[in-house]
Amino acid sequence: MRALGIEAQALLRLQAGLGAPPQAGAFAAAVATVLACHGRVVVMGMGKSGHVGRKIAATLASTGTPALFVHPAEASHGDLGMVTAADVVIAISNSGESDELNVILPVLKRQGVPLIAMSGRSDSTLARHARIALSTAVEQEACPLNLAPTASTTAQIALGDALAVALLEARGFREEDFARSHPGGALGRKLLLHVRDLMRAGEAVPRVAPDTPFTTMLREMSAKGLGFTAVVDASGQPLGVFTDGDLRRLIERGGDWRGHCAEQLMHATPRRIRDDALAVEAAELMEAHRITSLLVVDAGGLLVGAINTNDLMRAKVI
Repeated sequence: MRALGIEAQALLRLQAGLGAPPQAGAFAAAVATVLACHGRVVVMGMGKSGHVGRKIAATLASTGTPALFVHPAEASHGDLGMVTAADVVIAISNSGESDELNVILPVLKRQGVPLIAMSGRSDSTLARHARIALSTAVEQEACPLNLAPTASTTAQIALGDALAVALLEARGFREEDFARSHPGGALGRKLLLHVRDLMRAGEAVPRVAPDTPFTTMLREMSAKGLGFTAVVDASGQPLGVFTDGDLRRLIERGGDWRGHCAEQLMHATPRRIRDDALAVEAAELMEAHRITSLLVVDAGGLLVGAINTNDLMRAKVI
């Protein structure tokens, strides 16, 4: 609990600092500098600051700001070639005196690369050489020896998150944009998958003509295994649907239905969805009407497929 309290206080102090000059101005300048960047944000840091830097680069990249992490030690041996004059560098060091970082500062300055420093000391070499210096100073580390980077790395991560969120908001970054960089995640599946990507199509879709006899209609339902069949006219327009539920209700009523045809027994005006609709819209429609399947139609209203809750569950949309 002591460690959490110390780190919480560090974040509160960071928040207060960003809300007042000179840090408020420095943070705004950092946001403006990155927004004006025509290249990428290159994040650098050694040790624990390096681990934080990798996380910040990943967060920036996934929220609309192209970014990558370059290890300072490797930069001195060739990887500095990854940095161009069109880029912005964010260098992270609690002490601001990391030799591996400081040795490449003159090269960055000669290239004219804007340098944003995140340092715990405003008088450090890194902060003094930076175009914009952001303070991540903490009163003490959560480590009882006041040595292991703990509260300081928490402040670095939080400041990186604040920068990423400010940039996200400034760019008008939306859920759809986030999904495009996370196609394998739950949000990506919900926002990128369309009904046409998941629907049954072609011969897999149960369909019969309006004059199809009752027994033939049941065979079509059994053969396709979706628990229903669509009833379509000669052009392919859905007229109705007959489901397992409809069959159970007929049985409960009793009588011989073999002399009836599909048009006499179908449920007219069935629920349908366009093939270009999002899969999540199909899920919402099924939930709203407490059904498990939908007919899928094209822009002209012709039947092109069918989709059910099992299809959505396999795709992890629901």
